[in-house]
Amino acid sequence: MSAAKPFVKVCGLSTAQDVQIAAAHGADAIGFVLTPSAREISAQRAAALVEAVPAGIATVAVFRGEEIQTVLQLAADAGVSWVQLHGQRTAKDVSTAHEAGFKVIRAVRRDDPEEQFADWGEDLLLIDASVPGSGESWDYAAVKDLAAGRRWLVAGGLSPQNVADALAASSAFGADVSSGVESSRGVKDPELIAMFIDAAKASPNPAR
Repeated sequence: MSAAKPFVKVCGLSTAQDVQIAAAHGADAIGFVLTPSAREISAQRAAALVEAVPAGIATVAVFRGEEIQTVLQLAADAGVSWVQLHGQRTAKDVSTAHEAGFKVIRAVRRDDPEEQFADWGEDLLLIDASVPGSGESWDYAAVKDLAAGRRWLVAGGLSPQNVADALAASSAFGADVSSGVESSRGVKDPELIAMFIDAAKASPNPAR
């Protein structure tokens, strides 16, 4: 029996074409940034894009530091099914999002204190670079033991060229990409999106 394919999330999408390409190539999740960023879009714009996402693909609203009630209101306005929480968070934030009907990706940085890697009940843990959004790669095997037994996504500095190696080194459940599939900051490249998903999906993933 062949190993299941890795979970792949493509983040920071802002056009219908990007959504279409990601869906066509087998993305498991599509992320929309609703927090200040070069990739930020409005909840209303996200809602229009969510309408074009086929059933079975997770839609994720990404936040950094906003109060949890603001997160939940914007996520509801966008019509997404998941929220991704960056910044200083608590286990209560995770449970509050669950109670509101959302699944949760909780993001931490690779060099955060060890207690940040504890299981707070999130559906997926995302482990990012020390400077999220920098596009810089890192030692993806470095947190392998901390995340053992968890469903987690590796992120930070990933590209079509290194995602297979990053998945193998980290034993992560899947991968998340944003800057690694851009032609310029905040502008996605459809060809790179397709190449990234194809490369990740070609990597067997016994963690799934």
